[in-house]
Amino acid sequence: MDALLDIAPLAWREIFTAIAAGTIVGFERQVLGKPAGIRTSCLICLGTYVFVAMSAHIQGDNVDSTRVIGQVVTGIGFLGAGVMLARDGHVMGVTSAAVIWMLAAIGVMIGLGHDWTAIKMAVLTVAILVGVDLLESLFKTMRQGVHAPMKYRLKKDDPS
Repeated sequence: MDALLDIAPLAWREIFTAIAAGTIVGFERQVLGKPAGIRTSCLICLGTYVFVAMSAHIQGDNVDSTRVIGQVVTGIGFLGAGVMLARDGHVMGVTSAAVIWMLAAIGVMIGLGHDWTAIKMAVLTVAILVGVDLLESLFKTMRQGVHAPMKYRLKKDDPS
Protein backbone atom coordinates (compact mmCIF):
# COMPACT_ATOMS: atom_id res chain seq x y z
CA MET A 1 0.00 0.00 0.00
CA ASP A 2 2.89 2.36 0.76
CA ALA A 3 4.21 1.91 -2.77
CA LEU A 4 0.83 2.94 -4.14
CA LEU A 5 0.82 6.17 -2.11
CA ASP A 6 4.47 6.98 -2.80
CA ILE A 7 4.57 9.69 -5.46
CA ALA A 8 8.18 10.79 -4.98
CA PRO A 9 9.63 13.14 -6.05
CA LEU A 10 6.25 14.85 -5.80
CA ALA A 11 4.58 15.49 -2.44
CA TRP A 12 0.96 15.06 -1.40
CA ARG A 13 1.01 18.35 0.54
CA GLU A 14 1.89 20.31 -2.59
CA ILE A 15 -0.62 18.38 -4.68
CA PHE A 16 -3.41 19.27 -2.26
CA THR A 17 -2.16 22.87 -2.08
CA ALA A 18 -2.36 23.12 -5.89
CA ILE A 19 -5.87 21.68 -5.85
CA ALA A 20 -6.92 24.06 -3.04
CA ALA A 21 -5.47 27.12 -4.80
CA GLY A 22 -7.10 26.11 -8.09
CA THR A 23 -10.42 25.59 -6.33
CA ILE A 24 -10.26 29.02 -4.66
CA VAL A 25 -9.77 30.80 -7.99
CA GLY A 26 -11.84 28.42 -10.10
CA PHE A 27 -14.90 28.69 -7.87
CA GLU A 28 -15.20 32.43 -8.57
CA ARG A 29 -14.82 31.86 -12.32
CA GLN A 30 -17.29 28.97 -12.41
CA VAL A 31 -19.98 30.75 -10.38
CA LEU A 32 -19.86 33.64 -12.85
CA GLY A 33 -19.91 31.30 -15.86
CA LYS A 34 -16.45 32.38 -17.00
CA PRO A 35 -13.81 30.22 -18.71
CA ALA A 36 -11.36 28.31 -16.50
CA GLY A 37 -13.66 27.06 -13.76
CA ILE A 38 -12.71 24.78 -10.88
CA ARG A 39 -11.60 21.81 -12.98
CA THR A 40 -9.42 23.82 -15.34
CA SER A 41 -7.97 25.98 -12.56
CA CYS A 42 -7.00 22.95 -10.49
CA LEU A 43 -5.37 21.29 -13.48
CA ILE A 44 -3.39 24.42 -14.39
CA CYS A 45 -2.05 24.79 -10.82
CA LEU A 46 -1.37 21.07 -10.49
CA GLY A 47 0.25 20.70 -13.91
CA THR A 48 2.50 23.68 -13.37
CA TYR A 49 3.51 22.35 -9.96
CA VAL A 50 4.40 18.97 -11.47
CA PHE A 51 6.53 20.53 -14.24
CA VAL A 52 8.44 22.71 -11.77
CA ALA A 53 8.88 19.97 -9.17
CA MET A 54 10.07 17.46 -11.77
CA SER A 55 12.50 19.96 -13.31
CA ALA A 56 14.39 20.02 -10.02
CA HIS A 57 15.26 16.36 -10.61
CA ILE A 58 16.69 16.73 -14.11
CA GLN A 59 20.41 15.99 -14.01
CA GLY A 60 23.28 16.77 -16.32
CA ASP A 61 26.04 19.28 -16.95
CA ASN A 62 24.02 21.48 -19.30
CA VAL A 63 20.74 21.34 -17.40
CA ASP A 64 19.06 24.54 -16.23
CA SER A 65 15.85 23.53 -14.47
CA THR A 66 14.72 27.17 -14.31
CA ARG A 67 14.19 27.09 -18.08
CA VAL A 68 11.20 24.84 -17.43
CA ILE A 69 9.44 27.79 -15.78
CA GLY A 70 9.96 29.88 -18.91
CA GLN A 71 8.59 27.11 -21.09
CA VAL A 72 5.56 26.71 -18.83
CA VAL A 73 4.88 30.44 -19.11
CA THR A 74 5.08 30.16 -22.91
CA GLY A 75 2.69 27.21 -22.97
CA ILE A 76 0.27 28.93 -20.63
CA GLY A 77 0.36 31.94 -22.95
CA PHE A 78 -1.05 29.76 -25.72
CA LEU A 79 -3.74 28.43 -23.40
CA GLY A 80 -4.64 31.96 -22.35
CA ALA A 81 -4.77 33.10 -25.97
CA GLY A 82 -7.29 30.34 -26.61
CA VAL A 83 -9.82 31.88 -24.22
CA MET A 84 -9.62 35.33 -25.81
CA LEU A 85 -11.79 36.19 -28.78
CA ALA A 86 -12.76 39.21 -30.79
CA ARG A 87 -16.42 39.88 -31.41
CA ASP A 88 -17.73 42.98 -33.16
CA GLY A 89 -14.47 44.82 -32.58
CA HIS A 90 -14.39 43.98 -28.86
CA VAL A 91 -11.75 41.69 -27.39
CA MET A 92 -13.22 39.37 -24.79
CA GLY A 93 -11.61 36.96 -22.35
CA VAL A 94 -8.57 39.03 -21.41
CA THR A 95 -9.32 38.71 -17.70
CA SER A 96 -9.75 34.95 -18.04
CA ALA A 97 -6.40 34.77 -19.85
CA ALA A 98 -4.78 36.78 -17.05
CA VAL A 99 -6.34 34.44 -14.48
CA ILE A 100 -4.86 31.44 -16.31
CA TRP A 101 -1.47 33.18 -16.25
CA MET A 102 -1.85 33.81 -12.50
CA LEU A 103 -2.83 30.18 -11.89
CA ALA A 104 0.40 29.08 -13.54
CA ALA A 105 2.37 31.51 -11.35
CA ILE A 106 0.66 30.01 -8.30
CA GLY A 107 1.64 26.52 -9.49
CA VAL A 108 5.26 27.67 -9.88
CA MET A 109 5.19 29.01 -6.32
CA ILE A 110 3.98 25.65 -5.05
CA GLY A 111 6.66 23.86 -7.06
CA LEU A 112 9.30 26.06 -5.45
CA GLY A 113 7.99 25.29 -1.95
CA HIS A 114 6.03 28.45 -1.21
CA ASP A 115 2.70 26.79 -0.41
CA TRP A 116 1.18 29.36 1.94
CA THR A 117 2.20 32.26 -0.25
CA ALA A 118 0.53 30.47 -3.18
CA ILE A 119 -2.72 30.16 -1.22
CA LYS A 120 -2.50 33.84 -0.30
CA MET A 121 -2.00 34.73 -3.99
CA ALA A 122 -5.08 32.65 -4.91
CA VAL A 123 -7.14 34.56 -2.35
CA LEU A 124 -5.68 37.87 -3.57
CA THR A 125 -6.56 36.94 -7.16
CA VAL A 126 -10.19 36.34 -6.18
CA ALA A 127 -10.22 39.55 -4.12
CA ILE A 128 -9.09 41.52 -7.18
CA LEU A 129 -11.70 39.89 -9.42
CA VAL A 130 -14.55 40.40 -6.95
CA GLY A 131 -13.35 43.84 -5.84
CA VAL A 132 -13.13 45.26 -9.35
CA ASP A 133 -16.57 43.81 -10.19
CA LEU A 134 -17.93 45.58 -7.12
CA LEU A 135 -16.28 48.87 -8.09
CA GLU A 136 -17.63 48.58 -11.63
CA SER A 137 -21.13 48.09 -10.28
CA LEU A 138 -20.78 51.13 -8.01
CA PHE A 139 -19.14 53.56 -10.43
CA LYS A 140 -20.59 53.98 -13.89
CA THR A 141 -17.37 55.58 -15.17
CA MET A 142 -15.58 52.24 -14.72
CA ARG A 143 -17.96 50.61 -17.22
CA GLN A 144 -16.89 52.63 -20.24
CA GLY A 145 -14.83 51.79 -23.30
CA VAL A 146 -13.66 48.20 -23.39
CA HIS A 147 -15.28 47.61 -19.98
CA ALA A 148 -18.77 48.55 -21.13
CA PRO A 149 -21.31 45.72 -21.00
CA MET A 150 -21.89 44.39 -24.50
CA LYS A 151 -25.35 44.42 -26.00
CA TYR A 152 -26.10 41.78 -28.56
CA ARG A 153 -28.62 42.08 -31.35
CA LEU A 154 -29.77 39.12 -33.30
CA LYS A 155 -29.71 39.66 -37.03
CA LYS A 156 -32.85 38.61 -38.79
CA ASP A 157 -32.41 36.15 -41.59
CA ASP A 158 -34.12 36.51 -44.92
CA PRO A 159 -37.88 36.76 -44.40
CA SER A 160 -39.54 33.52 -45.34
